[in-house]
Amino acid sequence: MSFLRLGVNIDHVATIRNARGGLHPDPVRAAHLAAAAGADGITAHLREDRRHIADRDIERLANEINLPLNFEMAATEEMLAIALRHRPHAACIVPERREERTTEGGLDVAGAKERLRPLVARLTEAGIRVSMFIEADLRQLDACHDIGAPVVELHTGAYCEHGGEDRDRELARIIAAASHAQAIGLECHAGHGLSFDTVKPIAAIASVAELNIGHFLVGEAIFVGFEASIRHMRQLMDEARRGGGG
Repeated sequence: MSFLRLGVNIDHVATIRNARGGLHPDPVRAAHLAAAAGADGITAHLREDRRHIADRDIERLANEINLPLNFEMAATEEMLAIALRHRPHAACIVPERREERTTEGGLDVAGAKERLRPLVARLTEAGIRVSMFIEADLRQLDACHDIGAPVVELHTGAYCEHGGEDRDRELARIIAAASHAQAIGLECHAGHGLSFDTVKPIAAIASVAELNIGHFLVGEAIFVGFEASIRHMRQLMDEARRGGGG
């Protein structure tokens, strides 16, 4: 079975730093620790209000880390200009509302194709691989294909939040969406809310190529350390890919 990549999101290292101001803890140091612990990439979301990651963090990440940088961004001219300046490996287009605590739900690509199409084109022309953060919805997947985005990231928040039969239904939706993505030629990633308890069924989906996980790993680091939390997540993902993800 194919190797499953782990992208570690370091946003909430910056959240802790910003709660008090100053320079500690340093999200770039966290990125280096993530690399040492087995991460395959680093994800950082530069929000419009700069509530966690700051412009200087993106500049340093682009210049100082050896792993691919996945730049999460809203579909705005400001963020497009920043992405074009730093040329990250990938840019993941996400919905963003100022009042939300975190990214809640996927982007409505189907309802905004004409606005998003030129954004995807400009990023692609700059050599940046574009992904769209969407719900596990076939209509949204088809829209991503239509506008030329080569990658989708499926929102796993509802799957993680529910239990029992509701979780099973959400998992089935994700499995179907990942299969459809593969069928129409899109690379499929997944993320949001994943933990040690919820990661294996998602990691076991053969058509998912990458998971992006952050908040849980940063929280778990309080108890076991950042590298240990990433290593354990990596172990669970690998076990699921070998057939132990049920």
